[in-house]
Amino acid sequence: MYIGLDLGTSGLKGVLMDEHQQVVAEATAPLSVSRPHEGWSEQAPSDWISAAETVLDRLAASGLSGVRAIGLSGQMHGATLLDKGDEVLRPCILWNDTRSHEEAAELDGDPMFRRLTGNIVFPGFTAPKLVWVRKHEPAIWDRVAKVLLPKDYLRLWLTGDHVGEMSDSAGTSWLDTGARDWSDDLLAATGLTRSHMPRLVEGSAPSGTLRDALGARWGLPKGVIIAGGGGDNAASGVGVGVVRAGEAFVSLGTSGVLFAANDGYQPDPATAVHTFCHALPNTWHQMGVILACTDALNWFAGMVGRTAEGLTGELGPLQAPGKTVFMPYLGGERTPLNSASVRGAFLGLEHATDRQAATRAVLEGVTFAFRDCRDALAATGTRLDSLLAVGGGSRSDYWLRAIATALNCPVQVPVAGDFGGAFGAARLGLMAATGAGAEVATLPKIARVIEPDATLKDAFDAGHARFAAAQSAIRTLK
Repeated sequence: MYIGLDLGTSGLKGVLMDEHQQVVAEATAPLSVSRPHEGWSEQAPSDWISAAETVLDRLAASGLSGVRAIGLSGQMHGATLLDKGDEVLRPCILWNDTRSHEEAAELDGDPMFRRLTGNIVFPGFTAPKLVWVRKHEPAIWDRVAKVLLPKDYLRLWLTGDHVGEMSDSAGTSWLDTGARDWSDDLLAATGLTRSHMPRLVEGSAPSGTLRDALGARWGLPKGVIIAGGGGDNAASGVGVGVVRAGEAFVSLGTSGVLFAANDGYQPDPATAVHTFCHALPNTWHQMGVILACTDALNWFAGMVGRTAEGLTGELGPLQAPGKTVFMPYLGGERTPLNSASVRGAFLGLEHATDRQAATRAVLEGVTFAFRDCRDALAATGTRLDSLLAVGGGSRSDYWLRAIATALNCPVQVPVAGDFGGAFGAARLGLMAATGAGAEVATLPKIARVIEPDATLKDAFDAGHARFAAAQSAIRTLK
């Protein structure tokens, strides 16, 4: 048996997987976010431990004596600061915290950061947060002995060791992403050294073993291996089997991700594409990220007093985009705009814009944002032949038909099942325990394939052109 733990922003999920990769038990525990000031987003690391204890308590009801390994997945970019005694110095500054936007711009102005990391220094990344702490909380800065990402703090609790892995660490702005190692020069540019960082392993490699006291508490055998694991999107890539060049998935969650695996390192920071190490050796991945996906639909549903499912369920067959255009930038945008200040809009509203037309506009706006991500990935040489659809939004056939047509790319819909970060983490645990590799990260069974609607291709091309024109118009608004 293998356990996968996925430390998300709103909760921690655990799955128990057998040797045939069948999930035999799962459990979740909620987490909350603290926002003490505008733009701040924090969590107490002690809450992660409590959530993990709750999840393991529940999984233990299924019997854990056969567990060989535990894999970890987690929200990326969070800054967990520890002193010499591994005591937490302040709440963790999360991925969606924007307080360090000035520090991020300052670091990004140094060409070394893009050259070595292959990425823009975004405000949500880890390095600018430490520069902010140095500037605004000097008493805490002086005591920082280790900086860990969220899931790696969970690992410290499980094993007693400071260990990270490449896929998560690539989102810190301290990793030489091509070399898959910390950069002493990048660390020095933020006042840190390699001694402040955990040692690195590959995601599919062992990182340590479970502490005996914890194993005894939940009935696990001695010597349970803790795998390196992965950042949440890389672990999800392992979970859905997107680990080989040419494979890709589109995730329609709160935020949206267009994720492609690569067998080489091909960064292009100017596109605002994220180029990170994958959770498997000698593999990288690229992501286009949009900040409001189902979040945009849920916002609109709340405004009109309906449920998201109710709105999409009344749409019928796919239609050509209308005159109403929706820009889904409710809280800024990552790919390709790299803007924390841009905001959303409805344009082209008319008497004919009823609730269904507005719903279609919202779905189309997010769809066209995915097309922008596709174009940004293409600019780096990454081609998408087909897409796996995952996430809550993938339950809408209308949305998937729009995506297939706008991107002119078949969309594969897996059979029902959980192929997310926790399942990917369990697969990484299996690899660490057995020495297996990418061959065990198989693609899920496909329930159906949604082909692009050739009769609407030109209409969606024209709709995207209107979207691009509207994007140019609103970017100058404050």
